Amino acid sequence: MPQIPEKIHELTVGQVSARSGAAVSALHFYESKGLITSRRTSGNQRRYSRDTLRRVAFVRAAQRVGIPLATIRDALAELPEERTPNRDDWARLSEVWRSELDERIKQLGRLRDHLTDCIGCGCLSLETCVLSNPDDVFGERLTGSRLMGERRERPAQA
Repeated sequence: MPQIPEKIHELTVGQVSARSGAAVSALHFYESKGLITSRRTSGNQRRYSRDTLRRVAFVRAAQRVGIPLATIRDALAELPEERTPNRDDWARLSEVWRSELDERIKQLGRLRDHLTDCIGCGCLSLETCVLSNPDDVFGERLTGSRLMGERRERPAQA
């Protein structure tokens, strides 16, 4: 892992990329989403403060556990004066995110449990399929896969 001397307070996008392991394109994307910030030099090159490394590490850790970028951005925006997240921040936020992750784990468990049955029967019945139409909630309202969204009724043609 490349070391950056302590006397350097601003980093190029290449230095942040090399040190954080995030691709340059990912850093540009994070910046466009408001997760990190940079200043521009007179030559229009990005310069990041050293604390960007901790913010990138925070973003990537949250992403790895499935937290959406919008949720991460909102969490970072709550920090006073846009400071770098610390251990206490992570502990507080991870507690909030735990219930969301628990619900996703339940959903994945249900998917896993029903996937073999679905492939085994091969029917993909839109009326009874536990994957496309859990508990037949769409059977009373409309036809078609729930993944396709609700169909709008077309007006009768004259």
